[in-house]
Amino acid sequence: MKILSFDIEDWFHILDNDSTKSVDSWSRFESRIDEGVSRIIDLLQETDQKATFFCLGWVAKEHPSVIQKIVNSGYQVASHSMNHQLVYEQTPEVFRKDLSESVKVLEDVSGKQVSMYRAPGFSITDECLWAFDIMEEEGIEIDCSIFPASRAHGGMKSYGVAEPSIIQRNGYSLKSFPINTKSLLGRDLIYSGGGYFRLLPKYLISKFFSDDDYVMTYFHPRDFDSEQPLVPGLGLTRRFKSYVGIKGALSKLKYLLQNNTFMDLEEAANIIDWKYAKVVDLND
Repeated sequence: MKILSFDIEDWFHILDNDSTKSVDSWSRFESRIDEGVSRIIDLLQETDQKATFFCLGWVAKEHPSVIQKIVNSGYQVASHSMNHQLVYEQTPEVFRKDLSESVKVLEDVSGKQVSMYRAPGFSITDECLWAFDIMEEEGIEIDCSIFPASRAHGGMKSYGVAEPSIIQRNGYSLKSFPINTKSLLGRDLIYSGGGYFRLLPKYLISKFFSDDDYVMTYFHPRDFDSEQPLVPGLGLTRRFKSYVGIKGALSKLKYLLQNNTFMDLEEAANIIDWKYAKVVDLND
């Protein structure tokens, strides 16, 4: 099962960076989201692949034609939050408002029901499990926010499952599609998106995609935009992580799409027999 998903945010939506953190700062930057999404859709149509697009409500509000282009091209829309802020830095009240607003604007613009969510930066940790309670109350049925390994934005190594599973908490159940991991040299490697996807050579990435039974990808338009400006304020290490391998990333993705069969999240959820899925108890 290989699931293709894209996080629809602009090139300046970089987390943990003071110069781009606030929503008010984003008006200073020229948007490249229309071009970036068009590039992705053209490739998907060329290779006849399905995908789920986790979209910012902010993108739907500021660039509704981008969301409409996704829907009119036949792809599924899900929420990636309203304003791309780290969950563990929010209060439950702020998180609820952000999630609710994102779902409303995405549904209004797309004309489709939105019941799937991915947190910015996979930023749901052991300290903010209340986020799942709010998701359930707000009508989210499938979550893709779990990063079952350590990372800069927290992660949730304690989750212990890197495959489709069921979150059980406070009397309800939530379907979960975590990011998949790869054990390499004693470390949990995440290769299906982000820096490692762009950094590792094509033959190794292709081998990982072919070998693993479950792959959950998480690409961004900026991953394939070699002409984007540099985000101001990034240190050398962060700049390397954010820009390494961008020039070759689109051809690498095209190769994967030509040599693998992917599905969107809806299809994946429908073919899983959930009564046999692993249950992860996250009760307080």
